[in-house]
Amino acid sequence: MADATFAPQALPVGSKGRHASGWWGMIALIVSEGALFAYLIFSYFYIASQAHDVWPPGGRPHFWIAVPGTIILIVGSFTARYAERGIERGNKPRMLAGMGVTLVLGIVFLLLQGVEWRGKPFTFTSSAYSSLYFTVTGFHMLHVFIGLLIIIMLMIWTAFDYFGARRHAAASIGAMYWHFVTVVWIAVFSTFYIAPYLG
Repeated sequence: MADATFAPQALPVGSKGRHASGWWGMIALIVSEGALFAYLIFSYFYIASQAHDVWPPGGRPHFWIAVPGTIILIVGSFTARYAERGIERGNKPRMLAGMGVTLVLGIVFLLLQGVEWRGKPFTFTSSAYSSLYFTVTGFHMLHVFIGLLIIIMLMIWTAFDYFGARRHAAASIGAMYWHFVTVVWIAVFSTFYIAPYLG
């Protein structure tokens, strides 16, 4: 019997884009977490509609920290997309640079939020507004922190040549999560900082 010969073949790279199981998992996570924030924001407007005194208590919020923080997160989404486009082309230095900048911007955002929290004249239990403020922004900060952990892991995997032009689904999924964090913050910012000025 003749010996069988096998032609060497490259290992499969796994599913990509919308065919990746992780992509659908992230979509499910975004939908469920988006619903959570939608409920919290609804609670804000419902309680505001029932308020008999000045809303928010203590007057309208200031923008001097919230606006720079918003700009930082939006820029971070652009740098995450820059990194994702880089790895799609097999450009690992671009992936590392883009995600590195996104990481720094996310850390700066959390530091700014910490300064904002410390500067508030109220505590978690001062009023319904203060409870909502710390709960909603606190949940968002938690999501940003998780996003930073994802970015760190993506950078480590990139440094160890886990990603390339043919294998980068996880990088795209991680970038998707960061875009979600940015969109949620825009909704939170509009609710707590812009809505009070609209009456």
